[in-house]
Amino acid sequence: MTILDRILPDVRRELDAAREVMPLDELKGRAADAPAPRDFAGVLTAHGFGLIAEIKRRSPSMGDMRAENVAAAAAAYEAEPLVRAVSVLTNTTHFGMDMDDLRRISATSTKPVLRKDFILDPYQVYAARAAGADAVLLMANVLSAGQMRELHEVVLELGMEALFEVHEAAEIEALPGTARIVGINSRKFKSHRGFVAAGDNVEEDFSLDFAAFELAESLPAGCVRVAESGVTPESVAPLARHFDAALVGTSLLRDPRGVAAALGDFARALAVRPA
Repeated sequence: MTILDRILPDVRRELDAAREVMPLDELKGRAADAPAPRDFAGVLTAHGFGLIAEIKRRSPSMGDMRAENVAAAAAAYEAEPLVRAVSVLTNTTHFGMDMDDLRRISATSTKPVLRKDFILDPYQVYAARAAGADAVLLMANVLSAGQMRELHEVVLELGMEALFEVHEAAEIEALPGTARIVGINSRKFKSHRGFVAAGDNVEEDFSLDFAAFELAESLPAGCVRVAESGVTPESVAPLARHFDAALVGTSLLRDPRGVAAALGDFARALAVRPA
């Protein structure tokens, strides 16, 4: 089994449980009453290369984050100008987060917030908007071209944005023509290796293939380009020549010096990046 084979059934179980608690019609009403979406696409292009900084309690690739870093992350991201937007995991089983976390962070952040999850159904998009999210992740390795198109229609109707995530050339070709923000994820989701067992922690992420970032020049013309997974202060400067932003999480949330110190490393690396 790949990591997706393990994760997706749990995603569907969490989705079914959410439907039991709140019917779609009620959720749509809450989405309509939510504060207006913040401009996720705009902040990624307005001030040059920046970060989408992530909050999660654990990951299938490396295990637990530092609890003190997770607790400090929202305030640190709010204070750091290099952070343009915040990514919040909402998958409980594999990342230790839920919709209450998204709701709380969306309510206190002045920066756009991305619901990062395995979005499979319009219900999850409405739930994201009802919780105050401004964007959602749509993954080309779990959605068909038709599903991406249909989900994006719901996203746009709600005034939100979608970060489309791709891993290979065929997935780029499947993107809808309306895609405005596209991320290349270096994580090998289809690999049978590189992911830790529940409760384990590792110091090196073996689930990455940085060659995926070479697809940047194949992305749709004019789209906002995002580098995802495995980005560190040591690797971010070269990526900034080809991308508009990087989504970073583990390198911030596992740094023993704290989130603010880790963000400082990114800021210094980008300040001296080659032209």
